[in-house]
Amino acid sequence: MNTMTLKPIIEAILFASGEPVETEKLSETLGTEIEDIKKILEELARDYDERNSGFSLIPIGGKYQFTTRPQYFEYIRAVLETKRNNPLSPAAFEVLAVVAYNQPVTKAFIEQVRGVDCGGVLQTLCQRGLVEENGRLDLPGRPLLYGTTDVFLRCFSLNSLADLPPLPDKDAKLESVPLPDEDQLEGQTNFSD
Repeated sequence: MNTMTLKPIIEAILFASGEPVETEKLSETLGTEIEDIKKILEELARDYDERNSGFSLIPIGGKYQFTTRPQYFEYIRAVLETKRNNPLSPAAFEVLAVVAYNQPVTKAFIEQVRGVDCGGVLQTLCQRGLVEENGRLDLPGRPLLYGTTDVFLRCFSLNSLADLPPLPDKDAKLESVPLPDEDQLEGQTNFSD
């Protein structure tokens, strides 16, 4: 099959799927080389961007999916009358960040980093499909390991975990903060005692 024939077929498959579709699966199904499939997918994505379409085609960890553009969310919600999802709490974002940057991790590791119990928050993240169990650690008690999911990548528009923003350099941050001299500290209460 040529590109002109494959392009609408791939478009139809992605539209009907509603979920991310693996490039390998498209290649296998259509009997076409993966590199050719990737070129067509990139061309489709470029086409939607150039014509400022209401949706875009995004890569998600070796898969591709149609998504609506964020600026049209309010209109979509109003028409479909979808109920508003409860936003994640700051605690959930903290746990999600610990898992995303350190995975696979145990609940004990997350609690050590945060300094508080995270059982309920971790359960909520699992129920929302952002975090999942990724096996067990080979230690006494065989604690569960947790990692992020494709839903996490999709929600944050990431192709892979490599696309996560870098963590700030702790030392550089401290160096940029001017330290007070002794005269400025005189008469102030020391809260560390």
